[in-house]
Amino acid sequence: MAEELAADVFRVAWQKWDEASSVDVAWLFTVARNLLGNAYRSHRRQVALHERLRESVVSGDGAGNGYSLVDEVLDSMREKDRDILQLAYWDQMTMVEIAAVLQCGESAAKVRLHRAREAFRKLLPAGSGAVAQKLGA
Repeated sequence: MAEELAADVFRVAWQKWDEASSVDVAWLFTVARNLLGNAYRSHRRQVALHERLRESVVSGDGAGNGYSLVDEVLDSMREKDRDILQLAYWDQMTMVEIAAVLQCGESAAKVRLHRAREAFRKLLPAGSGAVAQKLGA
């Protein structure tokens, strides 16, 4: 994660370098702080999504097995898929809002959400259809 954030700071600095003759250190720290803040917020949203999914799952045997199942499935998914599920289910965004966040068209956002749901469904073990139904996958 740190490497990705550092690379993003350098990417932004490189883009700014083309627009300005120099980039000062204070500006670089501001960019780094903003990117780090975005990463923390993203992580908190992801944790909150896990919690919300746990709350929405009704375990058949009452032992809470559905909770760990949801965590395992989400952890094994690609980040892009987890993010769009988070936008749709945790942040409860509309397709128009999701498309704006992803900087794509509404139809592309629908396709991405559909694919993320399919990926979730495929990663669920056999016999856990109730979990998929509860999550709308």
